Amino acid sequence: MKKLSTIFSLIIIFLVPVFSHAQQSALRSQIDQIAKQSKGIVGVSILSFEGRDTLTYNGQARLVMHSVFKFPIALTVLHWVDSGKFTLDQPLHMGKRDMLKNTWSPLRDKYPKGGDIPLSEILSYMVSQSDNSACDFLLAQLGGTKTVQDYMLHLGVKGIAIRATETDMASAWELQFTNWCKPTEMTKLLDQFYSGKILAKTTSDFLYKAMTETTTGPKRLRGLLPESTVIAHKTGSSPTNAEGLTPATNDVGIITLPNGKHLIISVFVCNAKEDEATREGIIAKIGKAAFDFYSR
Repeated sequence: MKKLSTIFSLIIIFLVPVFSHAQQSALRSQIDQIAKQSKGIVGVSILSFEGRDTLTYNGQARLVMHSVFKFPIALTVLHWVDSGKFTLDQPLHMGKRDMLKNTWSPLRDKYPKGGDIPLSEILSYMVSQSDNSACDFLLAQLGGTKTVQDYMLHLGVKGIAIRATETDMASAWELQFTNWCKPTEMTKLLDQFYSGKILAKTTSDFLYKAMTETTTGPKRLRGLLPESTVIAHKTGSSPTNAEGLTPATNDVGIITLPNGKHLIISVFVCNAKEDEATREGIIAKIGKAAFDFYSR
């Protein structure tokens, strides 16, 4: 009897990974069917934070980031806070020239003439509301995009390229393509952040909270999830050219599942020719498929 029990246990141990792999294949197939609606390139990287299993779809493709790059920028600024170069409550002077015209900037709308603004507020605007004035101002405080790029390399994240500011990208269509990442590398960066390997607890908590307060892209990863779902995320959006090509409709973040576990997910819809509702719907459907799969 004991021998039969042992054999049965061994069969279960053997079958569970096989069953799990089959289920993952079904999820990948589901993602593939959703991605085909884009008429472009869809890149997906998923990590079950506690379980550590992964799923990728075009995960090694170099895809345009747009405002997703504000997450690495925020990490770099907060690393400087941890290093004592800044403090979160430190007022920084933003002049009228720092309040960029003809771009998305709720911070400029609040302070049209500039002013002495706490670093924490500038950061919150950049992350939660994807503010472009805040972004380029903070990049200037860091000494430019190279500082962020170097910090990514220091963290061992090689598949993220940050070359252009928001002003640069607005000045020439082709410059947006110099800011790219591989979906797997963005998920890796989110994993390091959520694991507490990058920032001190205070600064990590600050950034996580700011990401949970994101107001942009409500129809993307959040779109089809239960309203009560906690999601810390950062979106990225490009303009659409005269030929109807949209280089970037993105959302990356950390989702808290109903079972208390967490899902790290990066979804990029690039060089797509469908309308915004379709592009955002693709992200929402992929997010919901992953949410359902890992909630089981």
